[in-house]
Amino acid sequence: MAKVILKKKIDVQTTPLSEVKSYARKIWLAGLGAYAKVGSEGSEYFKELAKSGQHVESKGKKVVVEQLDAANSQIDQVKSNVSGVRSLVEVQLDKVEKAFDTRVASALNRIGIASKHDVETLSAKLEELTALLERVARKH
Repeated sequence: MAKVILKKKIDVQTTPLSEVKSYARKIWLAGLGAYAKVGSEGSEYFKELAKSGQHVESKGKKVVVEQLDAANSQIDQVKSNVSGVRSLVEVQLDKVEKAFDTRVASALNRIGIASKHDVETLSAKLEELTALLERVARKH
């Protein structure tokens, strides 16, 4: 027995439903095309992005290093200036201290109080006299 296959011809009329189906198929095909294109060209694009990122990173590092060096240089200059000012201040303080000591010693001397130097001189003379007296006392 022979099978008879009947083919039924369907008239495709332009209906809103067929337009939606056609549009949906086009969207599907566009998605597949984008997927295929990304699959073949995506790795190259990714490599280009990574290369651009490396370039930007190296530029950024260079700028940071330059700014850090400039800041360190300024810090060194400030330290140098501070040490110079410190030594000048110390010299001035020494001068002020000596002037103060001289005036205080002068004022104390005017009212009859001996200076440290006077006391040291008297102490040295007293030690000499004590030694001399001890020698004389031993002889007698």
